[in-house]
Amino acid sequence: MDVRPDDLSDAPPPRAGRARPRGRGYASGDARRTRILNIALQEFAENGYRGTSLARIAERAELTQAGLLHHFRSKQELLVAVLDLRDRMDMAHLDLAELPLGGAAVLAKFTELAEHNQAIPGLVQLFTVLTGEAVTTDHPAHGWARDRYALLRASVTASLEAGVASGELRADVDPAAVAAQVFAMMDGLQLQWLLDPEHVDMATLFADYVEHLLRRIRA
Repeated sequence: MDVRPDDLSDAPPPRAGRARPRGRGYASGDARRTRILNIALQEFAENGYRGTSLARIAERAELTQAGLLHHFRSKQELLVAVLDLRDRMDMAHLDLAELPLGGAAVLAKFTELAEHNQAIPGLVQLFTVLTGEAVTTDHPAHGWARDRYALLRASVTASLEAGVASGELRADVDPAAVAAQVFAMMDGLQLQWLLDPEHVDMATLFADYVEHLLRRIRA
């Protein structure tokens, strides 16, 4: 599944020093790094971490492998940069700076994200493939996946707790359990949508789930 060029066009540059401009019409080291990240994102999404070759990424970026390693010193460093970029794109779209939001408000944010994700299948595939691989403790993305889920659960839990405290949600709601269930539903629908997009409407099904959830937990 291809990643569209505009998937990365508005993203901020990854954390790294600027490289000296060189090679085949790219205006700067930043432009070259962005091209590498775009290609690496697609390769990781299609082949996973272990199935992705630095030589293949370098070839597609019209670089030597040594040229690629000038920008990213190892495959693991390149993976971290891709995951960091993917996370910052998600966080920019969610705009969770005002946490805690309250129960309905935070669930609305993730409903919007599910709809947004249907337009970027490459990024969703990257997340799904790498998260599945990362369940083994020796995988380079294991810490990222574990910490990402912990952060997301904590953010949603805090917002649901605020909803309970304000009287928006029922006093007997277990915010941590609901937060875990929300991400189980979201990620399960993402997997089914990737496998069969013609028959699984991820955004509509997740919105329907949130609507029924709010009916159950509202005060």
